[in-house]
Amino acid sequence: MDKTNRIIYVMGVSGSGKSTIGKRLANTLSLPFFDGDDFHPEANISKMSEGLALDDQDRRPWLESLNLLAKEHARTGAVIVCSALKKSYRDQLEKGISPEPVWIYLSGSFEVISARLRQRKGHFMPPALLRSQFETLEIPEGAIEIQVSMTPEQILKTILEKLGK
Repeated sequence: MDKTNRIIYVMGVSGSGKSTIGKRLANTLSLPFFDGDDFHPEANISKMSEGLALDDQDRRPWLESLNLLAKEHARTGAVIVCSALKKSYRDQLEKGISPEPVWIYLSGSFEVISARLRQRKGHFMPPALLRSQFETLEIPEGAIEIQVSMTPEQILKTILEKLGK
C-alpha cells in the first residue's frame, strides 16, 4: 500500500514546525489535515496557558480523540500533527489503526527550537514549557527523522523522498 494513503503523524516538541510542515504535506498529498492542538480540551489549554505542563492524565482524553480521528481516516489517509512525545502516547495514537501509521519526527536542538518559539505569537504554549517537553521526549524508533534547521521547502522535499513520492 502507498505510504501516502494512510495516517501520517507529524510529531515533535512545540515550535518544531509540525503545523507548518503538516499543512504543506497534506496539501501536497491531497490529504485532510488535522492539528492536534485543536482537539485539546479547554482544561488542557488553560493549564498550558498558565505555564503548567500536562501530565499523562491530562493527555489521555486528548490522545483518545486523536486516535478516533485517525481510525475514521485510516482507509483514505490523513496528516495529523501532535507532539506525541512519549512512546506510550504514540502507542495509544496508533492503537487499532491498520495499516500502521507513518511517523515523521521533526527534530532540533533546544536552542534552535527555543529561538523559534520566542518569535511565535498568538499560541497558548508558552516558551517556558519547552524544557519540560525536551525532558519528556522519547526519540521515536522507526520514524522518518527530519532536522528542523532546513527550510520548510527542504523539509517537505525530504519527507516526500522518504515516502517514495
